[in-house]
Amino acid sequence: MSDRFETKDGVRIPKPEDTRPKRFYETVSIAPAEGEFAVLLDGRPVRTPAKKPLSLPSQALADLVAAEWSAQGERIDAPKMPISRLCFVALDRMAEAREDTAAEVTKYASTDLLCFRAPDPAELVAAQSAAWDPMLKWASDALGVQLVSATGLLPVEQDPIALTLVHGRAKALDDIALTALAHATAVCGSAILGLALVEGEIDGEKAFALSTVDEAFQISQWGEDAEARERLDALKTELISVEQVLRAL
Repeated sequence: MSDRFETKDGVRIPKPEDTRPKRFYETVSIAPAEGEFAVLLDGRPVRTPAKKPLSLPSQALADLVAAEWSAQGERIDAPKMPISRLCFVALDRMAEAREDTAAEVTKYASTDLLCFRAPDPAELVAAQSAAWDPMLKWASDALGVQLVSATGLLPVEQDPIALTLVHGRAKALDDIALTALAHATAVCGSAILGLALVEGEIDGEKAFALSTVDEAFQISQWGEDAEARERLDALKTELISVEQVLRAL
């Protein structure tokens, strides 16, 4: 029995409808706007989902956003516009969510990825130590944030002073940088890696490599499938985009 379905001549099988919105503009530009830089589509300001003008504090950041809009094809693919999405969140939500966001970053620090070490095999233990110990030392030396690591998945009691310092660092950031920190922290599972990205200690590619030590080890042992590769590529893209936003501020 053939796996191929036949149809009569002239009969067309409907294709799944593409629900992405059609591109509705021809040109993308930026223009000064009350001390900031607005992104324009056909000369009209882009609006956020909350209908606010997409006005950004630096021309470099506006250029990055404009490039994403320019790169869209016949339809607008929002998942391929990570910088625009970060800016939308910052403009629409962050002013009212600063305390909750700083608290969420601090919560990640209390269960930071870098602090939970595998008991075995020896190769993974060594890989985690080589990747993560220098970052914990950096956090201690540069930020005064001293987190302790432990083997296994049991809860680790972190110093409240260290967590207070993480909270203070997060709250001191402006809305866009805080949005970037929160996103990087969630992607990495680590407030320390998020803060290192904010402080310029590491770049997006390094943040990705440090946050996927376990995955890299598993791939080295068992190989990878297409779905896992697609997921990892998406995470890497998100972290590189966060780095671009931070450097453009």
